Amino acid sequence: MKLLSFEVGGEKTYGAVVDDRVVDLKAASRGKYPDLKSVLAADAVPEMGRLAQASKESYALDQIKFLPVIPNPDKIFCIGINYRTHMMETSKVVPEAPMVFARYANSQIGHLQPFLAPPESQRVDWEGEIAVIIGKTGRRIKRERAWEYVAGYAPYNDGSMREHQKKDGQWTPGKNFVGSGPFGPWMATRDEVADDAKLNLVTRLNGEEVQRATSHDMIYSIPELIEYCSMFSQLEPGDVIVTGTPGGVGSKRTPPLFMKDGDVIEVEIEEIGVLRNPVKSEVV
Repeated sequence: MKLLSFEVGGEKTYGAVVDDRVVDLKAASRGKYPDLKSVLAADAVPEMGRLAQASKESYALDQIKFLPVIPNPDKIFCIGINYRTHMMETSKVVPEAPMVFARYANSQIGHLQPFLAPPESQRVDWEGEIAVIIGKTGRRIKRERAWEYVAGYAPYNDGSMREHQKKDGQWTPGKNFVGSGPFGPWMATRDEVADDAKLNLVTRLNGEEVQRATSHDMIYSIPELIEYCSMFSQLEPGDVIVTGTPGGVGSKRTPPLFMKDGDVIEVEIEEIGVLRNPVKSEVV
């Protein structure tokens, strides 16, 4: 099942994609669960599947405003240098453990919403990634059981303002500008994607392919990332682990290539869907 968060008629809600239409599951469940995160926390995805098939009310995709898949995660863990192609283009070495940094929820945007290029940056870069959404609470999860904690997967663009990522050696500022974290259009639930499936990740700028990799190209696998993040933090339903980007980022091209007003950036997981965002200069 494909689950998403969206807005319609000024109301924020969530639903499922059924035959290219969106069923409002908050309405179908009569508000039993206030948001998609609470659906995951209640282990209610099977219930949502039944409601999605039974409901006769739905919206066309062009009638809704897409929100980030999980608009209100408790935590967003992003992983740096997790593909050898990116490691080589950045002249890094294989890290002794996953490189983890945080992104904040209010930096996220949904599918088709404008990626904001701020006036403070002339080096606005893309990072196409596979996001893993956590489905249940866990601490010190062993990698052998990690798949049990996965609710689903979605495309993610870990947009980066490179000057601010590099300026003081801390990545937080450059990774948290408002409107820089596209997440969507929806998540494919675990039952749609085989554990350890070879997911194909592609990023395109204005229709031209700039990144391509698979989930099997990761240095640290999804189970290893879940094991590591749950070692120091308790994972909760709706938490997001953004698993790293492959080679092909704009800052490491010759000459460098950055996003600008009028561009369109896409991140596709071929087995799940395409996350597309127009790039707009932020008006201040």
